[in-house]
Amino acid sequence: MCGIVAYVGPDQALPIVIEGLRRLEYRGYDSAGIAVTGPGLVVVKRAGKLAELEAALRAGDPPGGTAAMGHTRWATHGAPTDRNAHPHLDCAGRIAVIHNGIIENFQGLRARLEKEGHTLGSETDTECIAHLIEEKLRDGGPDASLADGVRAAVAELEGAYALVVLTEDEPGTLVGVKVSSPLIVGVGDGECMLASDIPAVLDRTTRVIPLEEGQVVEITAAGATFTDLDGQPVNPQAITVDWNVAQAQKSGFDDFMLKEIHEQPGAIRDTLVGRVTQGRLSMDELRISDDALRGVGKVFVVACGTAFHSGLVAKYAIEHWTRLSVEIEIASEFRYRDPVLGPDTLTIAVSQSGETIDTLEAARHAR
Repeated sequence: MCGIVAYVGPDQALPIVIEGLRRLEYRGYDSAGIAVTGPGLVVVKRAGKLAELEAALRAGDPPGGTAAMGHTRWATHGAPTDRNAHPHLDCAGRIAVIHNGIIENFQGLRARLEKEGHTLGSETDTECIAHLIEEKLRDGGPDASLADGVRAAVAELEGAYALVVLTEDEPGTLVGVKVSSPLIVGVGDGECMLASDIPAVLDRTTRVIPLEEGQVVEITAAGATFTDLDGQPVNPQAITVDWNVAQAQKSGFDDFMLKEIHEQPGAIRDTLVGRVTQGRLSMDELRISDDALRGVGKVFVVACGTAFHSGLVAKYAIEHWTRLSVEIEIASEFRYRDPVLGPDTLTIAVSQSGETIDTLEAARHAR
């Protein structure tokens, strides 16, 4: 996974984006980068932790502007180098893209783009997106907006991704897309933000709109406009966040692991609140009828990391109490190994400390 933060509003954008990246650095330590518009488009990126990018910005002349985006990378395609760090640019250096996820058909797209004269300088799957948008904007003519070009480009993408795009031709506009990977909009007073996770925006606003699957958002200082991938208007629901940055971060512990260990008793109590009736656990919101449960003939548990070990406990418990066969799978392997799934198969997906894209994709495959 990678971290995405973007801002447009009345204030200087760079410090806001850097602070947001600091809160999302857990999503990727391999490299970090920023793009700022106003005037022109300035990109600075460095391999290594966020501190390397901050040092590079201090050593130069930090770019000014009221619209910017930043990225912290967990490398997939391409080594963790300056060249492979995000943002990535089109041929003219006027369109910048940051990306969380994987573009599964990027090799074919890259080959086609290079055959048509595009020069790609990185090893990543992301860079082809900037060139695709460049191509779609050119084909769309002078009236095509950045959002139009982004929608046309993502129609050719296969995979799971969240994107944020800006261009120096529309310096006060950023466009975001959600397909499987998380992306939220923070709506403030005369300003908007995009981010992979809520803590990145909490210093500026508590009004958050999570993008739903297959949605595109165009943000300016005046607000956010939402469409589906075909350009039809949609109206996702806003939420008000009732927790603060301190609660979202380490709460005084040296690291997140210690924090989560000490939070476990409280987390279990909070999970059970309202779900225990006369000493028995009641989970009616799952809406699985007794008849449906009696029809289960096989169980899969899919998870990654520490959640996989929780799944092992579930396997032993389910087999002991129900005498049903239980298979447990690493979620990242599940959909690629052609699992045997039928109408009597129950698949239980266990997330690891929040959003885990492999687990989400495994659940979608099972469904």
